[in-house]
Amino acid sequence: MIVLKPAIMSTLCRGFTTSANVFSPQPDSRQAELMARSLPKRLPLDGVRDIVVVSSGKGGVGKTTTAVNLAVALAGMNKSVGILDGDIFGPSVPLMMNLTEQPLLDDNNRMIPLVNYGVKCLSMGLLVSTGPVVWRGPLVMSAIQRLLKGAVWGPLDILVVDTPPGTGDVHLSLSQNVPISGVLLVSSPQLAALQVTKKGAEMYETLKVPLIGLVENMSHVVCDKCENRIDLAKNCTAQFADELGIKVLESVPMEKEIMQNGDLGTPHFLKCPESKFADAYRNLAKKVTQFLDNKRATV
Repeated sequence: MIVLKPAIMSTLCRGFTTSANVFSPQPDSRQAELMARSLPKRLPLDGVRDIVVVSSGKGGVGKTTTAVNLAVALAGMNKSVGILDGDIFGPSVPLMMNLTEQPLLDDNNRMIPLVNYGVKCLSMGLLVSTGPVVWRGPLVMSAIQRLLKGAVWGPLDILVVDTPPGTGDVHLSLSQNVPISGVLLVSSPQLAALQVTKKGAEMYETLKVPLIGLVENMSHVVCDKCENRIDLAKNCTAQFADELGIKVLESVPMEKEIMQNGDLGTPHFLKCPESKFADAYRNLAKKVTQFLDNKRATV
């Protein structure tokens, strides 16, 4: 049997309430002071007006597809746009934006983002040629800081940030390093996806980052012969949006060439501009810019 010394036991039990022996997530005053010292300063990116984070606690709901097609749709509105691939472990933006070269450095050792389809792009996938990235949290947060503040992003109207699933280091590092103008949530209409997306939304609300709205992705298909709409799941999206106090901005249909075009490095929005998918992203881009304009008007 291992017996802990009183001093060690006291340290381990710090943060537990003595009355009910329940863990308290709130740090005491000294812990809060130490945590504040270690946090980076939240400073705006030079030359970047707005930062929009595309997020969902759930994986596999189409965050990267949303981020890429939103970016090119915004560029089509004569906005200067960049996209930062915040998925350190599974970067997909280089594939979907048809980019393979490593970024060059300027005289100040800052990375110069690559440009395709009128959008500036930067990703860990452009910096690590082969093999997986096997890093602990501090290295991940350092990489995000480097991609954000160690690059020549400006001048940009909007920087779109694609994020990994979950509520971990990348999301915390983003919110601690730069002022985020808003978070665009992405989910499929499946209950399992919506429940996890809600957790991601609550994380950003805790961090006091505004929510732009929800994109319901892969919600339905439209028959190319009879034009009938076929929903792919029992729709619970509106209910979850109401619980979060946000709007469902768009319901994006599944189309048979979306995955193929993404794998070939051409955003579906550009490849099939007359599709219902493209219409949804044109409307989404307008709603995102309207949110950002209204936000600036109220500041």
